[in-house]
Amino acid sequence: MAGVTAPLSLGISPCPNDTFVFHALVHGLVDQAPPVDVRFEDIDALNRLAAGGELDVVKVSYGALPWLLDDYQLLASGGALGRGCGPLLLTGAPRSAADLAGARIAVPGERTTAYLLLRLWAAESVELGAVDVLPFDQIMPAVRDGGYDAGLVIHESRFTYPSYGLHQVVDLGEWWEGTTGLPIPLGAIVARRSLGDTAIAQIDDAVRRSVELAWADPSVSRDYVLSHSQEMDPAVADAHIALYVNEFTRDLGADGRAAVDGLLGRAADAGLVPTGPRSSAGPAAR
Repeated sequence: MAGVTAPLSLGISPCPNDTFVFHALVHGLVDQAPPVDVRFEDIDALNRLAAGGELDVVKVSYGALPWLLDDYQLLASGGALGRGCGPLLLTGAPRSAADLAGARIAVPGERTTAYLLLRLWAAESVELGAVDVLPFDQIMPAVRDGGYDAGLVIHESRFTYPSYGLHQVVDLGEWWEGTTGLPIPLGAIVARRSLGDTAIAQIDDAVRRSVELAWADPSVSRDYVLSHSQEMDPAVADAHIALYVNEFTRDLGADGRAAVDGLLGRAADAGLVPTGPRSSAGPAAR
């Protein structure tokens, strides 16, 4: 790829949607794409790495995007946005929203989209108590064992929480869609602005082609996906990919950009994120 000579540092999560999407790029299967050195972290760690400018290309929460746009540009491809895929607020015993007044809650990160949605929802529903950040895979066990009144979960937890004996208080994606009519923006792919416009456009194209190669033959990436999915049941991994990898992943498009602007505009109006450029601060929709 012209303009990119050294391997790019790429930060993604080990979740099935990310490993599925980036398998072809990571393994040099995308023609004329730059080489990448991949680093796996959970989403809270990725948000913090991006805030420190430590990676060239990185998966981040849309909830973190307003703090990153001085140094990073939003890509059109590779992210997670859709319907029926939002975070869940769970408790150890059946409880209503009103029962959560003052509740101590575990969340997967202070600048995650999940926590942003929780605060928007709570502003209309209940005054929450103390919030602690835990790695997302530790939240359900902590709630089950009584360490927290409630937990905010993401990723494959929406499929597996009944096995922990937990109960759903609210599906924040369902709440968001019912309130706005918009799909829910979860995770974005951003590239360092210092790479230059030409290189960023080429990277975006390489990510899109990686998505298309993954769809063309899902069996090619299967071992890679399962090796990073924390002993996840293969059926759960498949359901995870089917839910989180969709046409918005190939290209954010006008509807996806409207969803991003809707979420971050509403959050800015509530004083939860800085105001400024949002989905327009990246490559145009194809």
